[in-house]
Amino acid sequence: MDFVAGAIGGGLSAAVGYPLDTVKVRIQTERSYNGIWHCIRETYKAEKVWGFYKGMSLSVSTVSLVSSCSFGAYRNFLYNICRLRYGTSDVKPSKVDISLAGCATGAVRVVLISPTEIAKVRMQTQKQSHYSVTASHLSKPKYQGPVHCLRMIAKEEGFGGLYKGCSALLCRDCHSFATYFLTYNILCDWLTPAGKNKPDILTVLISGGSAGVFGWAVATPMDVIKSRMQVDNLGQRKYRGLIHCIRVSVREEGIRVLFKGLGVNCIRAFPVNMVVFVTYEAVMRLAEQLMK
Repeated sequence: MDFVAGAIGGGLSAAVGYPLDTVKVRIQTERSYNGIWHCIRETYKAEKVWGFYKGMSLSVSTVSLVSSCSFGAYRNFLYNICRLRYGTSDVKPSKVDISLAGCATGAVRVVLISPTEIAKVRMQTQKQSHYSVTASHLSKPKYQGPVHCLRMIAKEEGFGGLYKGCSALLCRDCHSFATYFLTYNILCDWLTPAGKNKPDILTVLISGGSAGVFGWAVATPMDVIKSRMQVDNLGQRKYRGLIHCIRVSVREEGIRVLFKGLGVNCIRAFPVNMVVFVTYEAVMRLAEQLMK
């Protein structure tokens, strides 16, 4: 049921947060935007509402799968860590146990999400003007959709192109998911009154939203580097690898470049992860009732 609950929560969260994810990616990869609102205005002016949803179809379907695997993997890692350390899984896991399970979950995610991440980023940064005198004057975009984008990347850059930026993605997800699950568990324990076995809905909403904010706060520097490496295609190769990308970005734009999109990440993370956790907990509790 962890897999099922994670899938439902992930799909709903992707639909809720995708427009701001597009804004985040554009702020991180382009210098032409002065901030969140400027990026929103310019995107809407040039591409209308559709500009915020580029590549969403693939993202929603894959996020459901990845979220399912994330929650399922986390519970299984936590179960096995407790068995190895204490000889039984029927103990309350420590903060170290939760952090290790979260870190391992982040590593598993990288294998699953790297191809869809690069397709999402390429689609989100692809520009096409909404206005034209005649339809015939519209320039045909390079990528016709998420699946076409994946095919083009594989054709032009090889299979390895689908995993471009995976080193930054690994650095991002390992420590951010350790922070994510640890924050959720700490806040649930803190906000749940003594004598109650499970947190109430308000506690889940607050804890889930806060977990998302803290998770993205520590993930943003590597998220910036990941996005820049993924848009660095064959026609404009600039970065030779993870360390080179960090050095060049900091040298050209200062240390603040590593925190581009931090504000929009945190704004997006709270409602998105509220949806993830409240859906997850609701499905798990419903399953428990049905199985009694």
